[in-house]
Amino acid sequence: MIDASAAEALVCALLPHPRVPLAQLPTPLEDAPRLSERLGLRVLIKRDDQTGLALGGNKARKLEFLLGQALAEGADLVITTGGTQSNHARMTAAACRKLGLACRLILNRGPHNELQGNLLLDHMFGADVTVIDSENPADAVPALEAAAAQARADGGKPYLIPRGGSVPTGATGYAAMIPELMAQLDAMQIHPSILYLATGSTGTHSGTLAGLAALGFPFPIQGISVSRPSRMQQEQVLDLTRRTLAHLGLNADVPESASRVDDRFVGPGYGYPTDETMAAIETLALDEGIVLDPVYTGKAMAGLLAHAREGRVGSDDVVVFLHTGGAPALFAYNAEVAATAPA
Repeated sequence: MIDASAAEALVCALLPHPRVPLAQLPTPLEDAPRLSERLGLRVLIKRDDQTGLALGGNKARKLEFLLGQALAEGADLVITTGGTQSNHARMTAAACRKLGLACRLILNRGPHNELQGNLLLDHMFGADVTVIDSENPADAVPALEAAAAQARADGGKPYLIPRGGSVPTGATGYAAMIPELMAQLDAMQIHPSILYLATGSTGTHSGTLAGLAALGFPFPIQGISVSRPSRMQQEQVLDLTRRTLAHLGLNADVPESASRVDDRFVGPGYGYPTDETMAAIETLALDEGIVLDPVYTGKAMAGLLAHAREGRVGSDDVVVFLHTGGAPALFAYNAEVAATAPA
């Protein structure tokens, strides 16, 4: 049972923070019966790929708070960064168009830099796009800061969003998801054993963990890393979770054991899908008619499939899989997708 006073405290903690409606909420929580039969346990999918904004995805929840803050500060320009196939960049560009804000994207090169997928949509949404010749995310930071300095010198009011919106303001979007999810679970009379998600820049993971911490951890989270080694990712998740709780004025303890990350599915690195990634995408497409992506959710589903094979989750478990979107990247990774498609 969830402590009603803790749930009320979480909802009240969210209210003072500026927020602008961008997502179509609540997103569905769906049974996955054929996947469940395949794995021998019950799997439900939280469909944050259906948030609506710019083909959907998890960033809409973060941007509600980030751009709410930007508007509260009187910003006229939003500057952010990511890779060339960044979901965050695509959705930021669309949200800025919706709100009448200018948008500048400083992107670092990734595995696919062609004008397709998310990068094509960035241009369609009218963003000012600069691609720097480096795959290292850190190399985009000086360009981001220089763009902001120039905007201020020109009399503008820029609002900077770090990569993935992974700061307490952005992570607040996923703390706010927890009351929504708990209401859906209660209506379905479901008590999950664990929630699986992809963990990258840590905002989604940390915000979700912060929300669950505020409720006394009704169930754990299993992160599947898409980029960093487990230990490094766990530390970053813990840090941002604690800062998000402080941002919300909530006093909840987050032990180190709450940050669980499996890094076995990263492959060559961020943005590089493995054979397991593509097989997981194919599995969910054929079992449930649901589209995953090759950067985040494909790796997360590969992790869930492997954990089921290994017995880390079994017939007594009920798993919630958080689908964070990212489908436009499939159209940049078409060669990899075609190579694994059934005959």
